[in-house]
Amino acid sequence: MDREPDEKYPPIEPYEHGMLDVGEGNLVYWEVCGNPRGRPALVVHGGPGSGCTDRSRRYFDPDRYRVVLFDQRGCGRSTPHASDPATDMRFNTTDRLIADMERLRDHLGIGNWLLYGGSWGSTLILAYAEQYPERVSQIVIPAVTTTRRSEIDWLYRGAGRIFPEAWDLFRVGVPEARSDATADILAAYARRMESPDAGVRERATTDWCAWEDAVLSQETNTGPPPYSGRPGRARQALVRICSHYFSHGAWLEEEQLIRDAGRLAGIPGVLVHGRFDLGGPLITAWELAKAWPDAELTVIDGSGHLGGPATSRAVLAALDRFAHQPPPDRF
Repeated sequence: MDREPDEKYPPIEPYEHGMLDVGEGNLVYWEVCGNPRGRPALVVHGGPGSGCTDRSRRYFDPDRYRVVLFDQRGCGRSTPHASDPATDMRFNTTDRLIADMERLRDHLGIGNWLLYGGSWGSTLILAYAEQYPERVSQIVIPAVTTTRRSEIDWLYRGAGRIFPEAWDLFRVGVPEARSDATADILAAYARRMESPDAGVRERATTDWCAWEDAVLSQETNTGPPPYSGRPGRARQALVRICSHYFSHGAWLEEEQLIRDAGRLAGIPGVLVHGRFDLGGPLITAWELAKAWPDAELTVIDGSGHLGGPATSRAVLAALDRFAHQPPPDRF
């Protein structure tokens, strides 16, 4: 399909969708759009708990890609929803999300697929690819994170050196936290999000989203605030899932994803990262690119976590290039 270099592809609608039973009472929403005979690609959304959006579809040439999107456990159209305090978060972990992705691949009859996603999505992509490298043809990641505890500590405490007023409000939101340590603060927010009191959950949601928005406040954004601007049910699910994952270090060993990046050998990857990403500093993308033999890193000067036109152009160029290339020799 022809388009201008600076333009995304036109909006498209799914030709197939469903709810996949992944066990433990969870149903995961999925959809497929584009060309049924095209190169399979999976969109892995961020958050954790953001849910997939129709915007991601527009990065893929619908004539050449079979694009799969899904809502991770507890968010979007998946059920049960994390905004419901009765939803048991014990069944929402990184290992289970990886298993859900693999079950979805098998359900759709896909041998291997390109993986696309940023922020938390990049962590989940890397964790999946390092466990199932034979199932991954290429990877494209804007806004690289690996959810190391050092990264979590930067996002929820270290960035307070730049936004001290906002961080103080974030800290005050959980006066019961035993200390200013990131683990204590996040655990306190996670406990509040489990409260049977709707008012307690809403206050914690508001305080969490205000902090996240502050970290991104120096970036150009013409829409509503990235976190506070979400609908109420979606905001609560996002904060409940985020606090649950980050207070547990995403159930990953520290440095695990960069340490094991050698398992990605033979998988072509494109990493696109904004130099002024205050939510996830560039050092993570830099270290990953050094550890992953087949990755190329593009640094976007003047851009941050939310990206922008230059980030979009780099992602479109990578996905267009991969659409025209044959799969790697190992397939």
